Amino acid sequence: MKDCRGVVNICRKAGYAIIGGENILNNSHKMYLILLDSSSGKSLKREMHFVADNRNIPLIEIPNLSVQIGIENCKAVAFKNKALSDEIITILKGV
Repeated sequence: MKDCRGVVNICRKAGYAIIGGENILNNSHKMYLILLDSSSGKSLKREMHFVADNRNIPLIEIPNLSVQIGIENCKAVAFKNKALSDEIITILKGV
């Protein structure tokens, strides 16, 4: 799997990243992508899948998410920018 740290860092610095399950649940802005650590607990997985399904947001489960995106102890992150979200999806799919 490819490394998308650069794009994620751009999102963080620009204020487009929502880090953490609770913050994602309480967010009222449009989100374009949710990344979830595949080793997350059942409750967080259920909540993130619920948000993704209800708001029609792509959700990608990634092993070792915190290593992939360079955010320590991160289990879930969402993005509020369409172009950058599409770029992350492209990087992760290796297209």
